[in-house]
Amino acid sequence: MPRLLLTVIITLSAALASAADANLLIEAESFAERGGWKLDTQFIETMGSPYLLAHGLGRPVKDATTTVTFASTGVYRVWVRTKDWVARWNAPGHPGRFQLLVNGKPLQTTFGTKSAAWFWHDGGTVRITQRDVSVSLRDLTGFDGRCDAILFTKDPDFQPPNDSRILPDWRKRMLGLPDEPKDAGNFDLVVIGGGYSGMGTAISAARMGIKVALIQNRPVLGGNGSSEVRVWAMGLVRRGLFPHIGEIVAEFTDHARKSPGRKQEFGDDKKERIVRAEQNISLFLNHHAYKVETNGKRVAAVYAFDTRTSERKRFRATLFADCTGHGTIGFLAGADWDMEPKGRMGMSNMWRWDEGDNPVEFPQTPWALDLDMSDFPYPRDHHGQWFWESGFDRDPIREPEDIRDWNLRAVYGAFNAMKNRGGRERHRDAVLTWVAFIGGPRESRRLLGDVILTQKDVVTKRRFPDGCVPSTWSIDLHYPKQRYMNKYPDNPFIAIAKHDRRVDRKFGYPIPYRCFYSRNVSNLFMAGRCISVTHEALGTVRVMKTCGMMGEVVGKAAAVCVQNKCTPREVYDTHLAALKALLRLPGSARRATLADPIIFSKITSAAPVRYEGGGIDPMTLGGIVVDDRQAQLSGPWRPSGSGGLKGHVGDRYLYAPPSARAEARFEFRVPKDGLYEVRVSYGHHPNRSTRTRIIVYSADGENPGQINQKRKAPLENGFISLGVFRFDQKTPGAVVISTNGADGIVHVDAVQVLPSE
Repeated sequence: MPRLLLTVIITLSAALASAADANLLIEAESFAERGGWKLDTQFIETMGSPYLLAHGLGRPVKDATTTVTFASTGVYRVWVRTKDWVARWNAPGHPGRFQLLVNGKPLQTTFGTKSAAWFWHDGGTVRITQRDVSVSLRDLTGFDGRCDAILFTKDPDFQPPNDSRILPDWRKRMLGLPDEPKDAGNFDLVVIGGGYSGMGTAISAARMGIKVALIQNRPVLGGNGSSEVRVWAMGLVRRGLFPHIGEIVAEFTDHARKSPGRKQEFGDDKKERIVRAEQNISLFLNHHAYKVETNGKRVAAVYAFDTRTSERKRFRATLFADCTGHGTIGFLAGADWDMEPKGRMGMSNMWRWDEGDNPVEFPQTPWALDLDMSDFPYPRDHHGQWFWESGFDRDPIREPEDIRDWNLRAVYGAFNAMKNRGGRERHRDAVLTWVAFIGGPRESRRLLGDVILTQKDVVTKRRFPDGCVPSTWSIDLHYPKQRYMNKYPDNPFIAIAKHDRRVDRKFGYPIPYRCFYSRNVSNLFMAGRCISVTHEALGTVRVMKTCGMMGEVVGKAAAVCVQNKCTPREVYDTHLAALKALLRLPGSARRATLADPIIFSKITSAAPVRYEGGGIDPMTLGGIVVDDRQAQLSGPWRPSGSGGLKGHVGDRYLYAPPSARAEARFEFRVPKDGLYEVRVSYGHHPNRSTRTRIIVYSADGENPGQINQKRKAPLENGFISLGVFRFDQKTPGAVVISTNGADGIVHVDAVQVLPSE
């Protein structure tokens, strides 16, 4: 540490110790009543603290109010940490103006009128005549004024520090917080980030019997899929190699009809209820992880503070999962990472407007982007969609607040054009009803694993032995839209999506498990958009349901790690079969601890879902379903074409003549020991074999038999029962269908295994 900085810290510490009664620090986030002010925690890494934001869409918000107790009465100088949020661009006006009221009386100074950076704004002096005092923040504009903290000091010459290296320790001492954080406990897995990937990780791990802490720095779960950001969830679930993956995501996903949808469509309460129902999860909402403690190449603990009270906690665990999106925990732990140097996908702040019954005015916004109606895509259907996006060449780690604020200037400038410029006659009744103040980022750090997935891997369908999570979104990369770059070519605010549609959009490309753990921090998993992929491959894996399925895999892998006392890498090296066995289980399968048996819940569907081509979605059939795409094949099996028999399972079936010497092995593993009915599906036809040979391999050995495939299968959806057999969970079962001894064409499609009632 530089000598000058050390001297400043020592001097400040001494001053604080000797004059504790002369100073009172109020963190804005600790206000008892926030009124209409919003708690903004997005930019803690860059500005050091949460803050309150007066996000009123042009209408002043209700006062935030709290009561504080002074050590003594007297004259105090007042400092308020704030900024003029448009000064960075030398924009005219001060949209974030607000006042500070002491016992209901405003100070003469108006805040939010100076400095492009966060600083301590001198508010003059006030006489405190009683120890218990009411303090309020009064918004004057409704246009995103912001307050970080308030300091009352009796020392007229004292100015609070603004250096980010000094400020955190100074805050701690001023607030009287203990030097050591509170011990939050010891867990098997600590998950940082409560979006789709974090929720999928936490729920999956908890259901497999390990203790989980889930840390989220917002008051709601869901991340981009919450009511705060309102991006509808994309990506298909329950398909591919492990078609039960995605069933947990399906439990909590939204079903919004638009993006942005309405608040109630995103089910914030439902998400929290599902997480809290898991006895193995300890949920920590409003907690921001800010520090990582390492022991060699391992994470030993993560530190987080309560964004409302500043109380600090230390979380110990065997394993950690970075689901922050920005790869924050990996970065703090020294994990290898990468980030596209320029041309990244940006951040969106979506918005909605509506039409009332009477004309309503909207304030002029000279400080917003100077837009006319031709400068932006008209927000049809009353909503500004995902393409209100900027930050392509801005640093998403160091400049996130500036990116968000530029988006706000774009939205307000557009609505000003609708209300006060060329669109005025058409929009007299228009009302701005919602603008996301929480940004929806797409791309920043990517943590590096043992496999770095590339675009070529995806489009050529490169096979990895640990491929598991189906990515069904096209490679969707965003760029500035040339048409709307004329006025602001250096910082465009409207995006266009360019798609590489060579991704398997129906069954998905299986992302390898080795993309989900750090290659140099031995106990760190990651899930979400910070996994080990290239910039181009991120275009397909980044959508929310896909990220949630990554979490399901990570949660089960964590259980394998704890049970076998191994690292995430050793799961691949030594215990991959055990992981795959868990991935074949229904999402509802659970056990209280690792020592308990897994409770198997049968999944049924009254009306199986059919694909456009007529095939049945295997995941809507119930039980364990192994499609022919998952079978181990030998011999010249031929896939069905568009003119084949209808009603098959999945997107195809296979067939071979008697002379082919072909064999198909359908392997599976049951979740617990017991009796199970085994069924096979086929399509009957006059040219089929009457003595198709089938062997069931159960806990009792080989069980040979044969079926007549000229006859229609007797059960619904084209299945025939082979009988009830005993299986144990340690040994895989199998059904083998071959052309040996056949007297016609042999048809193979799917195997279904159901618990015997």
